Amino acid sequence: MLQSRFLSRAGVRLVAAAAFGLAGAATVSAETKWDMPTPYGDSNFHTQNIAVFAEDVKEKTDGSLVIQIHSAGSLFKHPEIKNAVRKGLAPIGETLVSRLSNEDAVFGVDSVPFLAPSYDKAWKLYQAAKPAMEEKLDAQGLVLLYSVPWPPQGVYAKKEINSIDDMKGLKFRAYNAATERLAQLAGAVPTQVEVPDIPTAFSTGRVEAMITSPSTGANSKAWDYLSHYHDTQAWLPKNMVIVNKSAFDALSDEEKAAVLEAAAEAEKRGWEASKVETNGKTAILVENGITVVKPSKQLIQDLAGIGETMAAEWQEQAGEDGAAILEAYKN
Repeated sequence: MLQSRFLSRAGVRLVAAAAFGLAGAATVSAETKWDMPTPYGDSNFHTQNIAVFAEDVKEKTDGSLVIQIHSAGSLFKHPEIKNAVRKGLAPIGETLVSRLSNEDAVFGVDSVPFLAPSYDKAWKLYQAAKPAMEEKLDAQGLVLLYSVPWPPQGVYAKKEINSIDDMKGLKFRAYNAATERLAQLAGAVPTQVEVPDIPTAFSTGRVEAMITSPSTGANSKAWDYLSHYHDTQAWLPKNMVIVNKSAFDALSDEEKAAVLEAAAEAEKRGWEASKVETNGKTAILVENGITVVKPSKQLIQDLAGIGETMAAEWQEQAGEDGAAILEAYKN
């Protein structure tokens, strides 16, 4: 379908070139192409949402701006994407927001356990944090286009976990500073593992447990290497799509407006898609033999205690910005 739409446009342009001569042909060929690295595969709902965003941009700019998606870390690996966009090696890209928390604690607010454990609360927290995020990204020559959450986070393991005592000594997959700290506070051993490496890491014993979404669990076929998913709904981490400010400023006013309009639509669509993803991927886990566990009161209590500690630590690290975000969120 996308190919036929492209061919249809191409046909119109060829006719225009023939009718208006070389000047017309030169106008038709005036096209800006943005290579866009993303961390996840084509089946991932974030990547699928980006594909629609890219098509919307192409349509809204009548083909003058084309975004070429390079999924699954094929152009730049996940840890490299943000700096690649900042340096202009790629004009636009997607990354997990909390990956930037080592640079500034503000970017880690959506990964503080149990601070915003629902979609409504996560949206409210995002609105509270967004001005500070935009300011800090702008200082690095970056523009925030939109952000979409993952489904709520749960604990995966090869056994049922009833309290954090059951987590002590487990090799625990970490993917950012917050999950590393959570593992430490639970007495587990944090181990950095990227999404594509999860199956191998479990199969080889490099990790024994992780906290992540039903989406990641289903996409990586968690049933092949573990048995239990604990629906803790700990937090809703977000991905964000960012663009190099110089590349964005080089666009025409019409193109800028088109990109921002497509981004707003992608954000709204992405939040709804995340909710659908939560239900659908949890069902897939069950269908494939994963035991979905309602967390015990003891586990919820233990994790909530860890969350209180991490929220206090986060606010201290984020300073005045952190205090302002939490105040805006509460009000």
